[in-house]
Amino acid sequence: MSADRSPTWYAGLSLATALATVSLKFAAWYLTGSVGLLSDALESVVNVVAAVVALATLTYASAAPDREHNFGHDKAQYLSSGIEGALIFIAAGGIVWSAVPRLFHPVALAQLGIGLPLAIAAAVANAACGAMLLAGARAHRSITLEADAKHLFADVWTTAGVVLGVGLVLVTGWLALDAVVALAVAVQILWTGWHLMGRSFEGLMDRALPPDDCAKIADVLASVRDVGCDYHALRTRMAGPRSFVDVHVLVPGNTPVQQAHDLAESLEQRIRERVPHAEVMVHLEPLEDPRSWNDHDDAATSA
Repeated sequence: MSADRSPTWYAGLSLATALATVSLKFAAWYLTGSVGLLSDALESVVNVVAAVVALATLTYASAAPDREHNFGHDKAQYLSSGIEGALIFIAAGGIVWSAVPRLFHPVALAQLGIGLPLAIAAAVANAACGAMLLAGARAHRSITLEADAKHLFADVWTTAGVVLGVGLVLVTGWLALDAVVALAVAVQILWTGWHLMGRSFEGLMDRALPPDDCAKIADVLASVRDVGCDYHALRTRMAGPRSFVDVHVLVPGNTPVQQAHDLAESLEQRIRERVPHAEVMVHLEPLEDPRSWNDHDDAATSA
């Protein structure tokens, strides 16, 4: 079912949920006057902006390759998650700006019986949406949906902490605790934002495939040595949901073109079976020619 729905469908769901939850959270803050609930609402504003960015990015990323973008537009997804991480930093700054004065000038909270249920309802909606986005992210290998899902789950835990803090204020009467919880929320979402920005940076830098996938590829390629061939200069990279594999396969110089081509086709097919979503490019070279080994190999690109 997850794969039947497009990534943009999930982004639209995220936007609708973000609009609903931000309304609930601001209503909860307005009714109670809690700076902790205000911090939660400010983070939800980030959810709205992030959902808009995600929808626009996934729409752009789904476009087919063209003359200017021969390998497609998938890398745009890393920009989306990076923007979301930056927006989280802005939200954290707003939370700190609101919470610090309350440490020195606490304000009594009101109408908690109405405000807290609204915040809890928003958290339930975020949890349900986050679960669906995570399923969509796995089905479509989308870092944009994954980032949005993880942010929503972080938002759920944020709301839980805020609700707990407000509840403790009600029980203990220590009004400053509301501001302390808000500052803790700021620290927590900063960690989420830093992680998202780090993932985006790694993706834009053409990070290699995970070690497990590289091991599967090397296992397939090692089979050429059983038929008197060899390989080197194995390179891999990720771009959004797609994986790219480039390798040089060395065959005896007198091998017929058709036979060498069949070997390359077989290797490409077997690698795609082991590593789905991979685009494989095999470059054939004569085994006896010293120039075939002149590539700039190192431990990271050869096996």
